[in-house]
Amino acid sequence: MSAPHHEHGKEDLCSAGTELYERALRQGQLPTADAQAAPCLTDLGLLRPAVDDPIQLEPVAPVVALHRLLRTYEERIADERRREARLAETFGSLMRIADPPLAATGTRTLQLHTGTEPINRAIAEAMADASEELVTVQPRAGLTGERGQVADAASLGRDQAALDRGCRIRTLYPHTLRHFPIIAARCERLKGDVQIRTLDEVPDRLILIDRAVAFVPAGEDGKLALEIRHPAIVDHFATTFDRLWRLATPMYPIAAPRPSHNGITPRQHAIATLLVEGHTDAVIADRLGMNIRTARVHIAKLAATLGSQSRAQLGFLIGRSGILDREP
Repeated sequence: MSAPHHEHGKEDLCSAGTELYERALRQGQLPTADAQAAPCLTDLGLLRPAVDDPIQLEPVAPVVALHRLLRTYEERIADERRREARLAETFGSLMRIADPPLAATGTRTLQLHTGTEPINRAIAEAMADASEELVTVQPRAGLTGERGQVADAASLGRDQAALDRGCRIRTLYPHTLRHFPIIAARCERLKGDVQIRTLDEVPDRLILIDRAVAFVPAGEDGKLALEIRHPAIVDHFATTFDRLWRLATPMYPIAAPRPSHNGITPRQHAIATLLVEGHTDAVIADRLGMNIRTARVHIAKLAATLGSQSRAQLGFLIGRSGILDREP
């Protein structure tokens, strides 16, 4: 009795099929009804109808069956390649018409830059024509070490050149970076109209030049950036920035105080909001621009302030306290 048949891939041979094929080799033939227990044998071409008896199947040498299958696959691949060539030819003329999309100035409205140096070069070229304003969103303070010093020196030169032409620079940082020495030192080195404000959370990095060209990340590793010159998209970025700017707390040149309410600091208020939404410590840290250890310290302080003994109780006490009913 052959082994039971189980569902499997088209290119596989089950144990039932192996047993039946061995039986067909020994006997020379196999009843068609018996072969129904392992349809993979006929699918793979290892059995074929016997010439002298239509209700019998005879085994096919594996090398012959394999050759036939591979030839079939080769024909399919050739057909797909011919289809690919036809599609490329069909769409080629359309792509020449539509790509790249051009603005009125003849410049691409969307362009992808790959690699740190090409990205910095594209930003420098765009900023060389700046005459009004540079606005940026910076979720992080920047690189450290020698690499960070080189990048900072390059960006300082670009920013100062823009300031010398009468441009204004406005930057949004998360609250967690308000006391970073690197940011304060950078501000002191720039001469001109430089303003910085902070929020609990800021979007991903954005560079917006003269409300005409924007740069945004196109990947998580910082090696891809999208240059955008489409007026509607750039205007959307500018409007979003202006709304966030009005909600933000001044940091430079004059820092506005961030008062606490009933012992709850603005940072703890932001953490409480994310806790009630059910986020993990790691997500809270990432959203607020801090490391997970710092986030847990603030969560512990919030729990102590509200008298919570557990994570579940903390969420309940936050809701009951009413601290989320008022702005920080």
